[in-house]
Amino acid sequence: MKPLPIRVRLTLWYFTMFATAAVMLCAASLWMLMRSVDQSEYQELLERAEDVQLLLSHADPALDLRQLSDDLSAIYALKDDGKYLQVRDERGNWLFRSKRMVAENPDLPAPALLHKAGQIANFHQGTRYVRVLAYPITVRGMQYSVQTGIALNKSMVLVENFRNSLLLLAPIAILLAAVGGHVMGRKALRPVAELAREARRINDRNLDIRLPASRAKDEISDLSRTLNQMLERIDKAFASVRTFTGNASHELRTPISLLRTEIEVALYRPRSSEEYRNILGRLHAETVRMTSLVESLLSLARADGGAEMITLAPICVNALFRQVSEVCAPAMNKAMLDFRVEIPDENLIVLGENQGISRLLSILLENAGKYTPPGGVVRLCAAIEGEQIVLSVEDTGIGIASEHMERIFERFYRASSQDESIPAGSGLGLSLAKWIAERHGARLSVQSTVGKGSRFSFSLESAAVGHSAFDAVDPLNAKSKENTRNHSSLSV
Repeated sequence: MKPLPIRVRLTLWYFTMFATAAVMLCAASLWMLMRSVDQSEYQELLERAEDVQLLLSHADPALDLRQLSDDLSAIYALKDDGKYLQVRDERGNWLFRSKRMVAENPDLPAPALLHKAGQIANFHQGTRYVRVLAYPITVRGMQYSVQTGIALNKSMVLVENFRNSLLLLAPIAILLAAVGGHVMGRKALRPVAELAREARRINDRNLDIRLPASRAKDEISDLSRTLNQMLERIDKAFASVRTFTGNASHELRTPISLLRTEIEVALYRPRSSEEYRNILGRLHAETVRMTSLVESLLSLARADGGAEMITLAPICVNALFRQVSEVCAPAMNKAMLDFRVEIPDENLIVLGENQGISRLLSILLENAGKYTPPGGVVRLCAAIEGEQIVLSVEDTGIGIASEHMERIFERFYRASSQDESIPAGSGLGLSLAKWIAERHGARLSVQSTVGKGSRFSFSLESAAVGHSAFDAVDPLNAKSKENTRNHSSLSV
């Protein structure tokens, strides 16, 4: 069954609530009226019984039973109150009985058998509905049973008219409940409708628009603030994608244009084999640069999409440093830098992904070599700190100014340098290095002093406990990967 719209459900809930409240109010009103009528009738009957008690108390004590009965007959025979009245003493002698009481002959218990608040009874006589009260009284030590009655016709007509009026008002109350439920439902959903109307105006071109949020701390304002926070995140994501796309296009346009120019120049006229060799060398250098840039872009794109999985396994730090050194040492020697590898223990083992850690260290070493003048020192170090092993790259280069420290890990950000001999990079290396560190659960930190050098470091969990040096992965031996055990997977 298809669920009803929220507006219809709200209308039905409000209608049910209002209709139920109206029915309960009517029932309570009718009950209160009937209770008031009953109490009023009881008080009137009680007053009549007390009148008899007052009359007996003022009678002459010397009167015998017959004389007292004659006096009561003389007083009540012609009075309206005497229509329903009978009195007898504790010995069972009748002092007075009205004709209507004689005709109906209701039961009148002895005074000792009556409750002190009296005993109520009803009977039907002709067209009249009568309520009688049998009430005990005491006069000069003598107990009497007094039974007085009153016709209920007027009260019944009053209650019946009130009940009929409520029945006539019931359709109006139900109609008002339906209308009120509809109005309340629309009013309750009006802020949601306004939010929906404003949200429909938002697209990828105006993500800076925010939904209105009232000052009241209610569910609607909380929804508005939540949606605004979501829009802010989406806006930042779109801006990041646009910036990433624009910067990537800009970075790729330059080498592609250079390749095209070199090829067009080479094809312009016949050249010697040496000239073709030089042109191919320059083209090869640009393609290598483009390949590195595309690989970095692809890695960052996969990182944003969470599409990559890494496998953590024990890695021998000594073998890892040896692998990275063999790749980076020629470039360090060409730049006339003193490249040093410092490790306190050859049996250090860390948990990580060999390819990712190697790439991270290569990026840091490449940056260190790029920004360190000839004759400087670059160190690749490992140190033990508790259960963690800290891997770091230190240099004695130009350092990083304080205004650039917070932005060096942003994509495509490149700090300006006055030294024209330093080759311009793509601005993706440190961003990629930070991502690799984070997917290993580490934080890539930097300390730098302008003119004295920089230090980039991150910590990895030590895998020395439960693993021997022979259990660790040796990056230079591909077959050792088949012996890796106790590894875990981490999704990024």
